[in-house]
Amino acid sequence: MTSVVAPEPQPVETGSQNATTTVRTLSPVQERRLVDNLEERFLGITRAFKKRTLPSTSLPTLSSYLDATHTLLALILQIPPVGRPASLRITFLLRLTGDVMTSITGYKPDPETLSQLLAWMNDLDLGWLAVLRGHVWDPSAHAAVEVISDTAPSPMSQTERTRLRSLLVTGTERMEEWLEELDTEGEDYNTALERLGLQQGFDDLFVSSLSEMGGFSGTDPEGMTGTC
Repeated sequence: MTSVVAPEPQPVETGSQNATTTVRTLSPVQERRLVDNLEERFLGITRAFKKRTLPSTSLPTLSSYLDATHTLLALILQIPPVGRPASLRITFLLRLTGDVMTSITGYKPDPETLSQLLAWMNDLDLGWLAVLRGHVWDPSAHAAVEVISDTAPSPMSQTERTRLRSLLVTGTERMEEWLEELDTEGEDYNTALERLGLQQGFDDLFVSSLSEMGGFSGTDPEGMTGTC
């Protein structure tokens, strides 16, 4: 989605903590086109997910679902975090987070797809960290880039932060229950994850975004400290 980046941005030092880029807000026409595009994509994914058990579906497996929603994730994260579009980025990312955390458990857990799932969740975590800090997301580097703009990035409201925390915590709890359904031939699923080298990754789900919101501190108003 190249329209969200200024025509002549400053160079981005990929992977550098000091990387910066220049952004501009969207015009009303661009904003309407963006919303229409995202709504169409959401609708298409929802329809395909509901038909996931039918031969005609385009999303028959968790892997195919993760591929489709990852494209949507990258598109949403590239919405500029300044002006009116900033609220669209937050709104659509909250919507995607809720949809994905609910929908993945609609598929049978497959050990061969768990690495892809963990990578998806890691991108979501880092994406939310970028949003919480008002940064731009560089999809090629899978990293946040600090914004240079005449308009200050729009922060998330406390209500939005509370909603996000709830989605991440309850979604993680649901995923833990779902992982218990893994076909491990009698092996405990935690042991299976350890053998696959994935246990630590699942233990650390959303550690970056929850830490940024104070989800692991003693000041957590929701009493959710350490639940992930």
